[in-house]
Amino acid sequence: MNRTHTFPVVTVRGTSYELGRQHGEQAAPLVERYLLWIEHLTGLPRDTLCRNARQFVPRLEALSPAFVEEVRGLADGAGISFDEAVLCQARAEAAHAPADGGCTAFALTGAATADGRTLAGQNQDLAPEYADVTIVLRVEPTDGRPRAVMVTFAGQLGYAGLNEYGVAHFANALYDAPWQPGLPHYPLKRLTLEQRTVADCVQLYRDHRVCSAGNVVLCDGQGNIGDVEARPEGIAVFTDEHPDTRLHTNHYVTAQFAPFETNSLADSCPRLDRIRALVQQHWGRITVDTMKTILADHEGDPGGICRHGAEGMHSTAGYVADPAAGVLHVRRGHGCLGTWTAYEV
Repeated sequence: MNRTHTFPVVTVRGTSYELGRQHGEQAAPLVERYLLWIEHLTGLPRDTLCRNARQFVPRLEALSPAFVEEVRGLADGAGISFDEAVLCQARAEAAHAPADGGCTAFALTGAATADGRTLAGQNQDLAPEYADVTIVLRVEPTDGRPRAVMVTFAGQLGYAGLNEYGVAHFANALYDAPWQPGLPHYPLKRLTLEQRTVADCVQLYRDHRVCSAGNVVLCDGQGNIGDVEARPEGIAVFTDEHPDTRLHTNHYVTAQFAPFETNSLADSCPRLDRIRALVQQHWGRITVDTMKTILADHEGDPGGICRHGAEGMHSTAGYVADPAAGVLHVRRGHGCLGTWTAYEV
């Protein structure tokens, strides 16, 4: 594990099993800390959580046998049980827990950006303890699947990231969706990073039902951008006010799902209005550095784009994907104070 970066970096290469085993071997202490955090966060004992997580295995096998093999490798490498390794992929779902997190996400292309460059990313707004178990995970499969770099929690095999085809995805929590049987979000996030286009990613979510609600912001190396609101009932594809933008926070914006909204997160609408205003202010000139500055914006503190404690959430990390350069820019900490590091796919 390379600890010279802001977040620890774990690099793995090989078959599915080898990817997981190397991940577990390099990050074993942090994997255990993540499991302890899941217990604390959910208020449930580990044996109960593991028993609940095990119920997802048939769905995971149907989704991707390769993913399950990577989970088996993770268990062996980290010295934990298979059920504990599955729990790392189903943190909230194993507890039937409601959504947590804030997040302000974007995808921009064409007329919105300097030179028509495609950019996507987000502020990740969570309880600050998540930062203590976060890693940068580089995966280099040898079975034909694409290389990818992602920022995730130790032991969790899928989260925000960018693959070698320029496919990147970022997420917003959505609320007001009672838990239903389905797939956890994190395995789908990993499979998203195995796709080649935004259309492939949208189809993946169309084909698979999730347990709870969430929004996914997407881009690819061909200049396409997209946004999917996903609920247990299905998905709704969001087309923004301008075809070259997708901006999303933590409330439903599609006509299909807007009736479910109860304003669970009071600062979500102001944050969306603010990022819209800032994108418009810099329209046609937006670069990676522009978005880093926007993600540091404080209007509406403590629930601004750079979030400082509203509802117990902080902007623990930030991301800007630059598919044309094959680079994921990662920030640890608040937008106004954190350190950015660039990672090539």
